[in-house]
Amino acid sequence: MDFSSIDKYAKSLIKEAGHRIRNSFVQDIQVETKADANDLVTNIDKEIEQFFIGRIKNDFPDHRIFGEEGFGDPVEDLSGIIWILDPIDGTMNFVHQKRNFAISLGIYQEGTGVLGYIYDVVNDDLYSAQQGKGAYLNDERLPDLTETAISEAMVGINSTWLTPNRYIDHEAVIQLIRDIRGARSYGAASLEIAYVASGRLDAYVSMRLSPWDIAGGLVIALETGAVASNFHGDSANLLQSDSFLIANPSIHPLLLDRYIKLK
Repeated sequence: MDFSSIDKYAKSLIKEAGHRIRNSFVQDIQVETKADANDLVTNIDKEIEQFFIGRIKNDFPDHRIFGEEGFGDPVEDLSGIIWILDPIDGTMNFVHQKRNFAISLGIYQEGTGVLGYIYDVVNDDLYSAQQGKGAYLNDERLPDLTETAISEAMVGINSTWLTPNRYIDHEAVIQLIRDIRGARSYGAASLEIAYVASGRLDAYVSMRLSPWDIAGGLVIALETGAVASNFHGDSANLLQSDSFLIANPSIHPLLLDRYIKLK
C-alpha cells in the first residue's frame, strides 16, 4: 500500500472539506441535538462526512470508514484499512463561535495508526503525521517533546471534573489544578491533542471520548513522543467511547497515579 500517495490524497480532501466548511459560515446552519441536549450536530457535519465518504468509497472501495455521524460502515473490529473521521470536532464551538473546531482523521491498517490529520479550519493549520516519519504543523516538523515538571505543566481539562460527580474523584483533580502552572479548555478534543503534540499543552484529560475524537491526533502525538491511555493505563480505545489521557511522557505516570482517580 502506497501510504505516501494516500497522504497527499487525504490532505487534498481535508483542504477541500475545510473550504466547504468556511463557505458555510454565510449559510443558515441547521442545528439538532443528539442524545444529550448539549451534544450538537448540524447539517454541515452531515454534509462534510458524506463528502468524505463519497470520495473515499469511489477511490478506495476496499477501505472502511468509521464516522461520527453514522454514514460510514459498521465497524466492530480494526481489520484492514479504516478511515476514522470526525467531520467537525467541536460542533458547539462551530455553532457558537465559528472557530476552535477541527476536522479529525486517522487512517489505520490492522489497528495501527499509519496517517493522522487534525485541520484547524479557521486558522488553516494542518497537523499531520505518517507513522515513523515525524509529525508536522503545515510544512514545519514538530520537535520531540522535552521533559517537564508537573509544576510547570499546562493541562487541558473540562471544568466539569472539578465539581462533585459520580465518575472521578474531583478533590484529586482540584489538587491537580493547584499543582500545575495552568489549566485550559478549548472544547475540541482533536485540537487539544494537537496542542499536546506540539507542546502547547503538556497533557489533556477527558472522561469520555469516541474513536473519531482521538484517531487522528494519536498518530500525530505519538510521533512527538506523547503517551496516551485510558484512566486505567490501558491503550486508547478505537472501537468505543472511553476515558482518555494524553500527556508528555515525563508526567503521564504521575497524572494517573496521583490525580486521575476513578470512583
